Order: sequence, then structure tokens, then C-alpha cells
Amino acid sequence: MNGPERPDRRRSDVTREGVEGARPGRDALAPAPSGRAAGGRRRGGRRRGRGERPMVPEAAFTSYYGEPVLKAPTWKPVDIAGYLYLGGLAGGSSLLAAGGHATGRPGLARVAKAGAAGAITLSLGALVHDLGRPARFLNMLRVFKPTSPMNTGSWLLAGYAPLTMAAVASDVTGRLRLLGAGATAGAAVLGPAVVTYTAVLLSDTAVPAWHEGYRTLPFVFAGSGASAAAGLALVCAPLAQTGPARRAAVLGAALELGGFRLMKRRMGLVAEVFEQGRAHRLLRAAELLTAGGAVLAACTGTGAGGRGRRGRGRLPGFGRGRGAAVVAGAALLAGSAALRFGVFHAGVASAEDPRYTVVPQRERLRARAG
Repeated sequence: MNGPERPDRRRSDVTREGVEGARPGRDALAPAPSGRAAGGRRRGGRRRGRGERPMVPEAAFTSYYGEPVLKAPTWKPVDIAGYLYLGGLAGGSSLLAAGGHATGRPGLARVAKAGAAGAITLSLGALVHDLGRPARFLNMLRVFKPTSPMNTGSWLLAGYAPLTMAAVASDVTGRLRLLGAGATAGAAVLGPAVVTYTAVLLSDTAVPAWHEGYRTLPFVFAGSGASAAAGLALVCAPLAQTGPARRAAVLGAALELGGFRLMKRRMGLVAEVFEQGRAHRLLRAAELLTAGGAVLAACTGTGAGGRGRRGRGRLPGFGRGRGAAVVAGAALLAGSAALRFGVFHAGVASAEDPRYTVVPQRERLRARAG
């Protein structure tokens, strides 16, 4: 015998646990409160208006169905991070070479010219090795696209590398000095672009840790390139001619370390990838090596300067040791390399976790909606 028909509770969409059938990660849509209902709460939690309230709490994004949103870069770390590092070393060395050439420091100029030519050659080699064969690099020179950082960078390298080789060849052989001076000046003009264009190249991708730092990453790379070039000069150039290199070490380290901290502060959630795993270890080592190398470089004077100005701006005990300059230079070179590898691995880690892609996008949409 059938009794009176009871209402079927399961037909309701709203249960004690929330909205039945709602997809995880989606907010329940509810009419926005307006007028007095929007701000009509009394003390003690009692509502004064008749506005509706959300039926489920704010959803926190955790995963995109367990899959990455972006395809992580497949670049080989040694090739591409090495390409970034060597390009910065080359561009910074060209500036030091021009400075040494103009101020009558032939030892410093020769070391910097050789460093620029050698570093850009190895950088191109690393890029071609990652591409697979030289024809792929040459194919990028078939057209000129100013809107493409990769294409523009290829043309930049194609013009810069011959200048560095002509500069060092003239310096070593002593022939065609006027041509060598012109090549040195031309390489110095292109040097800043060689140092920083790789940061633009990374920022132009969709990889969160690289893209979110587009405003500051070029300054970080510029400081890193200057530190590396100064480190090479401190290791190889005559100690009496390393004054510009020591100043470049201090300025480069300040720009690199300060810019990197500012970049992380601006990046919000994505900055987490710089504090995790291999990227964190590399970046922490970079910070210590660069800061320590810059301090030691600043305290390292020349023999003449140490005798004539002892105690003026330099710590006692430093300033006349070739060993201190070599240690400072090696630390700066290693610190710059660790920074490039750390930024590379942080970018790969951010692409593998969909949270760093989806959450910032939602925050930007909310900010645009007001």
C-alpha cells in the first residue's frame, strides 16, 4: 500500500555538503549583494539586508586535473643555461675591453677582448648543439623579424661575434690597429644588447617564472654579465690594471642582487619557485658567491695603490695579493653561472606546476574586473 507521496530530498541541488554535482575548483554563482545588503552587516553577524551569500567557500586552485597547463621547455640545461651565461660574459667583456683600450690598460683590454671572443664562440656552439645542427641557426637568418626576440638575437650574434674576433686578432697580431679599434668600439656598442637580449627572449615565453619577471630580468642579467666579465678580468688581467674590473664587479653585483630581490617581490606567487629545490640551491649559491666576490674585489687593490694609499678605502691585509684577486674573480664567475642556471631551472619548475599558470591569470582577471 502506498502512502502519501513524500518530497524527494535528493532532487534538491543544494545539500549540507554544498552544491550537488558542482565541479571541483568552480565557484557557485550567486547574485551579487547590492545596496544596503552589500554592507548591511551588524555587529554580532546579524544581517540587516536581504542579500544572498555564497553557498560554498572560495575555491583554492590546487591542480589542473593533475596535468600541467604548459609544455615545459625541453631545452638542455647545460646548453641553454650555458648559452645565457656565456652571452652575458661576452657582452660585459666587450665593455671592459673598450674601457681598457681607451684608458691605456692594454693587459686588461687584451684579456677582455679574448674573453669576449671566446665566450661568444662557446655560446654559439652551445646554441647550435641544442638546435641539433648549424643549418637551423642559419635558417633563422633568412628573414629579419624585429618582433621576434629569437630572430633579432640571432642577427645580433651574427653581427657581434665577427667584431669580437677582429678586435682580438688585431690586438694579438698588432696589425690593422685602426680596424681593431673600430671592431672593439663596435663590439662595445652591441655588448649591452648581447648581455640583456636573452632576458627578453625568456620573458617573451609563457613560462611563468620567466614571463612574470619581464620588467626586471634584463637588469638582473645585465648585472650578472658585468660581474662575470669583471671576474674574468680579475683572474687573468695584470693586477695593476684591474681598477675598472673591480668597479664593474661592485656595480654589477649590486645590480644583480638588488634586481633579483625586486623581481621576486613583484612576482607574487610565482616567486615560490625560486625558493624550492635545485633552483633555490643554485640561486642561494649565486647570492653568496657574487656578494662575497664583490666585497673581496672591492678590498683588492693594486700594488701601487696599496703602497700609496694604504688604509684609504681598502681593508688592511688586502690589496696587494694576486691570490685575493683570483679568488674574487673565480667567485664572481661562479656566481654568475649559478644565477643563470638557477633562473633556468626555476622556469622549468614553474611550467610543470599548473598552479603558477592558472592562479596569476585568475588574479589578473579579478583585477581587471575591479
